[in-house]
Amino acid sequence: MKIRNATLFSALMLASASAFALHCPKDMKMIDEALAKKPKLSAQQMADVKKYRADGEALHKAGKHQESVDTLAKAMKMLGT
Repeated sequence: MKIRNATLFSALMLASASAFALHCPKDMKMIDEALAKKPKLSAQQMADVKKYRADGEALHKAGKHQESVDTLAKAMKMLGT
């Protein structure tokens, strides 16, 4: 019974990691599309959004998908998406 639970837990962890991995590119695309529309942001806000976008992509590439999703969410919030 313990082996079954451990196997189920491992499968769920793998599935959730895969879901976050697929979520990051979608978020980056949404940010890029919002930036292309020239949002009315201050220079500082625009710099912050671009930094969060770049940091989110770097975290995604490093395999830190939850951190990437969290960072990209900050940019999306600033953009109102």
